[in-house]
Amino acid sequence: MTGDEVRAAFLSFFEERGHKIIPSSSLIPHGDPTLLLTSAGMVPLKPYFLGEAVPPNPRLAAAQKCFRTTDIESVGDPTHLTFFEMLGNFSVGDYFKREAISWAWEFVTRRLGLPSERLWITVFLDDDEAFSFWRKLGVPENRILRFGEEDNFWGPAGDSGPCGPCSEIHYDFGPEVGCGKDTCAPNCDCGRFSEIWNLVFVEYNQDQEGRRTLLPKPNIDTGMGLERTAAVVQGKTSVYETDLLVPLIRRVSELAGKRYGADEDTDNAMRVVAEHSRGIAFLIADGVLPANEGRGYVLRRLLRRAALFGRRLGLEKPFLAETAKTTIQQMGHIYPEIVQRQDFILRVIELEEVGFGETLSTGLELLDEIMGEEAIKKIGKFPAKQAFKLYDTYGFPVELTEEIVAGRGLSLDQEGFEALMAKQRERARASHKFELRGKEMAGLEGKLEATTFTGYRDLKQSSNIVAILVDNKSADKIQQGQEAGVILETTPFYGEMGGQVSDTGEIRSSSGRFLVTNAIQLPSNITIHQGHIAEGSLKVRDEVEAEVDKERRLDIARNHTATHLLQLALRQVLGEHVQQRGSLVAPDRLRFDFSHLAAMTKEEIGEVQRIVNDRIRQNLAVYDEEIPYKVAIEEGAIALFDEKYGDVVRVIRIGRPPISAELCGGTHVAATGEIGFFHIISESSIGAGLRRIEAVTGRGAEEAIKEKVDSLSDEVSSKLAEVEKEFKRAQALEKGLAKREAESLLPRAEIVDGIKVLAAQVSPCRLETLREMADFLRQRLKSVVVVLGTVYEDRPVFLAVVTPDLVKKGYHAADIVSRVAGVAGGGGGGKASLAQGGGKDIGKLDEAIKLVKGLIHSS
Repeated sequence: MTGDEVRAAFLSFFEERGHKIIPSSSLIPHGDPTLLLTSAGMVPLKPYFLGEAVPPNPRLAAAQKCFRTTDIESVGDPTHLTFFEMLGNFSVGDYFKREAISWAWEFVTRRLGLPSERLWITVFLDDDEAFSFWRKLGVPENRILRFGEEDNFWGPAGDSGPCGPCSEIHYDFGPEVGCGKDTCAPNCDCGRFSEIWNLVFVEYNQDQEGRRTLLPKPNIDTGMGLERTAAVVQGKTSVYETDLLVPLIRRVSELAGKRYGADEDTDNAMRVVAEHSRGIAFLIADGVLPANEGRGYVLRRLLRRAALFGRRLGLEKPFLAETAKTTIQQMGHIYPEIVQRQDFILRVIELEEVGFGETLSTGLELLDEIMGEEAIKKIGKFPAKQAFKLYDTYGFPVELTEEIVAGRGLSLDQEGFEALMAKQRERARASHKFELRGKEMAGLEGKLEATTFTGYRDLKQSSNIVAILVDNKSADKIQQGQEAGVILETTPFYGEMGGQVSDTGEIRSSSGRFLVTNAIQLPSNITIHQGHIAEGSLKVRDEVEAEVDKERRLDIARNHTATHLLQLALRQVLGEHVQQRGSLVAPDRLRFDFSHLAAMTKEEIGEVQRIVNDRIRQNLAVYDEEIPYKVAIEEGAIALFDEKYGDVVRVIRIGRPPISAELCGGTHVAATGEIGFFHIISESSIGAGLRRIEAVTGRGAEEAIKEKVDSLSDEVSSKLAEVEKEFKRAQALEKGLAKREAESLLPRAEIVDGIKVLAAQVSPCRLETLREMADFLRQRLKSVVVVLGTVYEDRPVFLAVVTPDLVKKGYHAADIVSRVAGVAGGGGGGKASLAQGGGKDIGKLDEAIKLVKGLIHSS
């Protein structure tokens, strides 16, 4: 059976037994931003097991994409993978141990045809029930082994969640494989036994403190690794020898120009590159982008580890996009998202690989140099300072450095490295505007209650002063001119957090007035109002009225609601991979940082702006709701990864039904129409795979557009002045050239029947210049008939001049020019001494000029 056939057989087997087949979820866990990646088939089903959501069917089955970071360094051995497919059948309060065990045995022995004598079973230490079910199926007692919690208790996935004892099916490759010891049995890591299926009897929910409580109903969660099972079915001892991974290894072999099977080190490098190529493609397809933290760091580490192993194969130039193409060709028929996002996947890989390639050689040289130092060899430890330099300067994930130095028999000073990382984080935090320090503040914070915030609904609030801080020390009273921090019992002031700047305003009492220039919220939810006394004095326990600057607050609210609409529009225009990476919401502008590879085009920026303004004109309701965190996530609200949320969260929704829902503690307008207008000022890069949009709304947009119009007006005036100057210069130049050309025509004057005649075609020029040429010729030739022809604005133009003495003799400029222009398909008119005309056919201009002498002769 091929891997595809094993997958299809599994799903059809359980569909026949009343299971609903559900599609694979994303590798980014939906509804759980605290979980790094989907690491097991049951991760998407946690809400069902916990009773927080109703499943589409109590019996479910799936082939789920999974990724486990713990196995990265084991990749290349016969069984370990980072990315793999987990086949699973699940029961949500329906069947339990008996059915799960019976069906598992039936599937492996009958559908897959595995010999029962090759199968061993493990159960949890005291799980006599599971033991008896296996015995009833005919499994010999000596092939059912009991293990403790380390081996046969599964879960939870993440910090907390469903868990329970488990029973596993192991395949025995035979005594000729592995350690050869008589004691060899399942869970021996020699390779003789391969765990192919884990049946988890989900009975408990474990909280973050490790406490377990019984679930309302027991559930079943099973996981069969497709790759391991395919290896067993296909008679292979390694997952890399199956049809699921052989095409990838073959492609790596072709790119490297090396034969697989000739050398173990080379083979291992090929296996690592092949395996990582699958994970890289699927992570990017599901919206993960390279970064220095979280999921992005996992992807970056995978990419760079693959690039390093490629270098060991002699692959000096970028190659991972090629192996990704093979992954897409191999698996696209099962997971169409990797086909749909192929261009995006390849672009991300190319950018990251090229970026790392520039520093890889330098970093490797530095590594070799350090590892070669006698002092390092002697102590057997790689210095933390150098590991940090490799990480900070050359982009080497510390795990990669650790792996390389381990290959040379060295250990890494991990503790020292963590200390240096902590110092770097501390330096980043040191730039914070307001630092609370000293025992005095710590003691004060411990005594105070959290400040009650009323600013979502009210901008003015009666309250009492509960503490005053001067130079971070407690004070009873402050006088006019003093700077201080004032803590109130209740406040309408929003303290700076979540990217939104704080409110400003006043705190007034009968004895004084305090101008609030900044407000910050401490982790203990105490709000400190920073500022200075403008009048009088204030003291602890004073009754005061706190009032927020209303216009400034509204400006901030406009910009904050606009950031929610902006994220919505960006995801519509650029794709679901767009994720917020930072923001600033101020009264005069907003800034939104997001994940995206390339600079946005003018068309994309215009479309995003159009969508936001369309939503503004719809005047959609903006409203908040406090609900349990897990309910909010299940309903589709967007949460930030790595952000810590409480059990109850505030959700900001836009529209009924909502078009946008985000977990947010900030202040917002009541309806989108209040935003007025949204205008993008700039779009720029702030790092690999990260973009930044700066925009304005409301009064800020008005001011920005006014400035732009004024700037354009000044620019237009400046340009017009430049044009005028250039025009005058061109005019002067044209006049000079025309005079010289007129002078060159003087010798061409002829006598026709006793009359001096000058008829000529001149260089293209304006009519004014043509007149000046004719005047010059009339003055110089005294008694003359002048007819000049030229091209002006793509049409033939004619000018005739007759001196007064010849007018008296009956020569008429208007008659002459009309006849001449007629040849070119036009006409003309004027006085006897001066006339002008125009035609249509430039090709007839020369013929028309030649007519002049004949007209004089016939006269």
